[in-house]
Amino acid sequence: MSGEETQRNVFGAETASSLVKELRDNFGKGTTRSYEWRVSQVKALLKAVVENEDQIVGALCSDLAKPPLETVVYEIGMFKNSCEVILKELKHWMTPEKVKTSIRTFPSSAEIVPEPLGVVLVISAWNYPILLSLDPVVGAIAAGNAVVLKPSEIAPATSSVLAKLIEKYMDNSFVRVVEGAVDETTALLQQKWNKIFYTGNGRVGKIVMTAAAKHLTPVVLELGGKSPVVVDSNNNLLVAARRIIAGKWGLNNGQACISPDYVITTKDYAPKLVDTLKTELESFYGRNPLESEDLSRIVSSNHFARLSKLLNDDKVSGKIVYGGEKDEKKLRIAPTILLDVPQDSSIMGEEIFGPLLPIITVNKLEESIDVINSGAKPLAAYVFTTDNKFKEQFVKNVSAGGLLVNDTALHLVVDTLPFGGVGESGMGAYHGKFSFDAFTHKKAVLYRSFAGDSAIRYPPYTDTKLRLMKALVGGRILGIIRALFGWS
Repeated sequence: MSGEETQRNVFGAETASSLVKELRDNFGKGTTRSYEWRVSQVKALLKAVVENEDQIVGALCSDLAKPPLETVVYEIGMFKNSCEVILKELKHWMTPEKVKTSIRTFPSSAEIVPEPLGVVLVISAWNYPILLSLDPVVGAIAAGNAVVLKPSEIAPATSSVLAKLIEKYMDNSFVRVVEGAVDETTALLQQKWNKIFYTGNGRVGKIVMTAAAKHLTPVVLELGGKSPVVVDSNNNLLVAARRIIAGKWGLNNGQACISPDYVITTKDYAPKLVDTLKTELESFYGRNPLESEDLSRIVSSNHFARLSKLLNDDKVSGKIVYGGEKDEKKLRIAPTILLDVPQDSSIMGEEIFGPLLPIITVNKLEESIDVINSGAKPLAAYVFTTDNKFKEQFVKNVSAGGLLVNDTALHLVVDTLPFGGVGESGMGAYHGKFSFDAFTHKKAVLYRSFAGDSAIRYPPYTDTKLRLMKALVGGRILGIIRALFGWS
């Protein structure tokens, strides 16, 4: 057994408590509050990723058989962009914001001062184990916090790489990694943090929130849900089909929180959509997609079994119109389309998180909004249409973490948009400045001098003081003048 494994096996509540105390003591020295420290650590983390790109690609290939292009673009590339935005904007973000005051506090000035929360915990997911680990971590660092990262044990090769890179490149007085599984995560959750940032499923999200509640610790929960795609007949069908494929199977073979979970279209239009999806899927992944190197494998045998069970459900097994092939030894499931799936089937009762795409048909496209709103609020919702009236109706009436018109998943790359869920798909948001804000307390500061002290605040209280105070609370100059002269 290696030294690393020994350390991992003995990581319990006592060790976790010591770790948090050490980081809290270090944070108390004020080092992380400086602009220079924050920038140096963002640059160090960026350097760690850039200098070890091949190692990261290899780890993700080992964990998920993830195509190198997906790793380079969606994990490394997006993280690099996050760092570049921070380095460009951080000084501005850190600058206190001057705000107006009122006559009630005259003479005075006020500002909102951003300050770090303290020591924070980031628990990341296995499906995008680099991006979903380092994006929140770099946001926490930019905000001036000390950070503990708990990577997912379901992607062990990537977890190991993250631990080694952070130990080598980062200031370990403030940035640490704890590897492990349920026991280690439980030990960490027993501690008092200044914020917990969790990415994963709703079941574990509830556990995280329950643990946080014991210490009144705020949380960001990046969860998921059944993200719908509504396809109108008024669209460019070829482009729509390709973009649905890119968002579904081109993102880790459906194992992504913003992956299209199901499609809604009209009964009349469904055959055309299915035929186009079939043609483009074969064009992208060949006639034997189980052998395609451009599709990730299913992450584990447990997830393979879960997806197989959904597919073998009596209510949907006869609804497969494309795909359905499986290779249990290689943990491969081909892109699969199911048509006219009953809404009370198992596949419609949970987030699929895999390469299965059910299609629900309706008589009128407007019915799709009711279908979506009858379930939990999703992390994302997509619509393909050139009908401006329906587009406006969709944006107005569908509640989701984010909406995207005429594409899938791309809202994730816009750093000026917040990324996060609503309701059961999560709480809180990050990306760009929203990451900085997620780990920042906006401290209200009011400045007053010793001038302008008024006796009306102090006892003994009189009718004149009452009139003046009522006028001041109302904030009306004319009312104050009337009160001064005793006019009612």
